[in-house]
Amino acid sequence: MKIWKAAFVTLLSSSLLFGCSQSSKTDSEPKKTDKSASTQQSKELAQVTKEYRGYAIGEIDELVKDTEQFTNAVKSGDIEKAKQIYPLARMHYERSEPIAEVFGDLDPEIDAREGDVPASEWRGFHRIEKGLWKENTTVGYEQYADQLLKDVKLLRAKVETVKVTPDILITGAVDLLNEVSTSKVTGEEDRYSHTDLYDFAANVQGAEKIYELLKPALEKKDKKLSDEIGSHFDQVNQLLNQHKKGDGYVPYTELTSAEVKELSQAIDALAEPLSKMGIVVEES
Repeated sequence: MKIWKAAFVTLLSSSLLFGCSQSSKTDSEPKKTDKSASTQQSKELAQVTKEYRGYAIGEIDELVKDTEQFTNAVKSGDIEKAKQIYPLARMHYERSEPIAEVFGDLDPEIDAREGDVPASEWRGFHRIEKGLWKENTTVGYEQYADQLLKDVKLLRAKVETVKVTPDILITGAVDLLNEVSTSKVTGEEDRYSHTDLYDFAANVQGAEKIYELLKPALEKKDKKLSDEIGSHFDQVNQLLNQHKKGDGYVPYTELTSAEVKELSQAIDALAEPLSKMGIVVEES
């Protein structure tokens, strides 16, 4: 009997140990899976940031080219050509602002509006804009043209040092839309040229590019949210397309107050779900 009991206890102990071992193994498997999923997510986000960095640098390269043409037109006194290039050059800057604004010292040099900085320090696109549209001259603006090109080229050099992170993308997309709703939609940004819709569209395009790059990761987390964001982008783009004229846009002053309100509401409706896009960086 003692021998049987001993054998039974030994067998029972072995069974318990085996069961515990299996349970422990089972408990550990999800952790391995979670770690694997987290690693895969990190790889996917790293690829996204790499692609966005290439996109932003490409936009800034085009900014340099267009700014050179713009400033050459200013210095040669070709007012009409300068006016034609002005909004197109700025679109490249507006699309790449999540990266450009990393350099807080350069952004006001390039993009400050009148009143944003002391009058003696004001330069950049909007300084020249005032000369072209309000004063209808380029005389005296040659120095601002030279400095603008230098600042844009410096931005291009500095952008090589930027470490793009998912947080920069997510925050950048929301900030682009906030900029539209706070300054673009009021007509304050391009107060002399009234080319605000070019900037408006470029900000939306920049935000949409970020969404498109993050979309595969977002769909894995919340497809409903991804679809909602995509639908709102479509609505905003449809409204913008109503105000296109040739390859550009009509002057902002041609929009009625009802049309401005409609655009503003569409942007606000897009910004709300877009602000939730940060779930893509949360661990599964």
